[in-house]
Amino acid sequence: MTAKRGTGPLRPANPAGALERTDGYADLRGYAGIGDGRTVALIALDGSVDWLPIPALDSKPVFAALLDAEHGGRITLSPVEPFTATRAYISGTNVLQTTFETASGIVRITDALVTGVAGRLPWTELARRVDGVRGSVAVRWSVQPGRTLRTTMPWVDRTANWPVIRADGVMLAVTGVEHGPNEPGTHQLDGKFTTSEGSRHLIAVSGTAREPIHPPNPRNVDRGIDRTVENWRAWSREFSFDGPWSDAVQRSALALKLLIHSPTGAIAAAATTSLPETISGGKNWDYRFAWVRDVAYTLQSMIRFGLREESQAAVSWLLTTIRKHGPNLEVFYTLDGEIPDEIEHTEAPGWRELGPVVCGNDAKHQLQLGPYGDLFDVMRSYVDAGNVLDAETGRSLAAVADRACDDWQKPDAGIWELKEIRHYTTSKLGCWQALSSAVHLAELGEVPGDAARWEVERDRIADWVAENCWSEDRQSYTMYPGSDELDASILLHAPSGFDRGERMSRTIDAIAAELGEGPLVYRYTGMREEEGTFVACAFWRAAALACVGRMAEAKALMEELIGLANDVGMYAEMIDADSLDFVGNLPQGLSHLSLIYTAILIAELDDGN
Repeated sequence: MTAKRGTGPLRPANPAGALERTDGYADLRGYAGIGDGRTVALIALDGSVDWLPIPALDSKPVFAALLDAEHGGRITLSPVEPFTATRAYISGTNVLQTTFETASGIVRITDALVTGVAGRLPWTELARRVDGVRGSVAVRWSVQPGRTLRTTMPWVDRTANWPVIRADGVMLAVTGVEHGPNEPGTHQLDGKFTTSEGSRHLIAVSGTAREPIHPPNPRNVDRGIDRTVENWRAWSREFSFDGPWSDAVQRSALALKLLIHSPTGAIAAAATTSLPETISGGKNWDYRFAWVRDVAYTLQSMIRFGLREESQAAVSWLLTTIRKHGPNLEVFYTLDGEIPDEIEHTEAPGWRELGPVVCGNDAKHQLQLGPYGDLFDVMRSYVDAGNVLDAETGRSLAAVADRACDDWQKPDAGIWELKEIRHYTTSKLGCWQALSSAVHLAELGEVPGDAARWEVERDRIADWVAENCWSEDRQSYTMYPGSDELDASILLHAPSGFDRGERMSRTIDAIAAELGEGPLVYRYTGMREEEGTFVACAFWRAAALACVGRMAEAKALMEELIGLANDVGMYAEMIDADSLDFVGNLPQGLSHLSLIYTAILIAELDDGN
């Protein structure tokens, strides 16, 4: 399927993705995620768990067939004979149910990363329940840990109490109910059983890292699946959205919840590393870190939902981390609130051998001015929601506002973390946003300092952008002064309040004409040849349309974009405009939170009319 710029709606040719694999690799559109507040497992449509870092999301993954089909490791569970598959999350949860149908019968698999009675378990516990629905189906399973991105070799250790698999510091135990285990191999555990109508079988994989392991009682694991379902539903009941696209909003909120690192409150940008941003390969980054930008946008959505615990934890993590490593803002931090180590290149070949596979990200230590606006926008939303800042936070924010007054005149790497250091328009607007919020917080008595200076510099930035960053020839704000290049991130500053008038409306049209591909949008000029369309930018376009009063267009665009999720409502970072294949890391927090933010914004502005 090929889509032309400005044409009608796009639809994936196969929303669920194909069961077939290419050289052992599944289509990225075919993955669904489950999680427990510390890590995320990605499950392909054929029942294979191809990604599961233990113990945490940012650990080197012992199951990583996603990036190394031959030696990456996977947990398989599927019928022996040919099958077709359909799946869906249990409503209001991140517990996945996949139904396999064969010539001889039907089985249903329920997959969960189990949570405990008092919250997250102190170990990782993947539970795979198999229910016989009709007829008789032979099912096989295996637990095949990989070489941890080709840095170690796993082995089966037949201990006095239980056979365990060791891989570097990770230790795995496999238990089950009527799961038909074979004799342990040297590098994996496997088995086979046959279902009947009404039968129940269970496989549980528990794991620890550099800790003793407690192989759980499989009957307790079975009950734990039901408890996990109820835990997710209890969480989902804490928020509600009655506007349009409510199902997509809730599913995106659940996807974001997978990325919240419960031990600290940090929010990962995505669950994976090194998935290329184009189907031919290139731009392989590690997104298992907490970007200030992404944390800020996610917090805005959570605050609007009224999610108190997550909002408080994330705000506290953000402020504590900034204080610890200040006074300057880093672009991103580890999920534990540290400065990331240097980037490490591994020997893994990458998805469909489109490496490199890396741990770490080269964007750290860049000067980016946008995080000033991100930080202050969060604090403004937090206070406007009825919260109160402590004195130390108020003083810290005042100091950041003072730095924004000085730094806005500097060139930087921009929101897209580019190597070319320039006076990017959206970087200046990030400082404008920061100072606008600082003035607001000062007026409320939450931030001390010289608000008069912040007002003066805020207005100077607005005048500078209006004079230097608007092109009469392009009828658009441009990426930087003197340039004809366009940048979709300008669209963020319709919701920010910088411009909701005619100039922004014309900018939307210019971006759609040059960067648009149907409802999808590339990040900036020149990216059509280098990468897929950026999902978040498409939602930003819908939000900007609503802000400039083009509500019918905004709603129509949202309908098209929501139809481009995969079969379980998940988005990657990017979508290839021709094939509609997912590219880039997934699930991508910025994609999902942009959906949430835009849906809420459209509902609020529409009600206001």
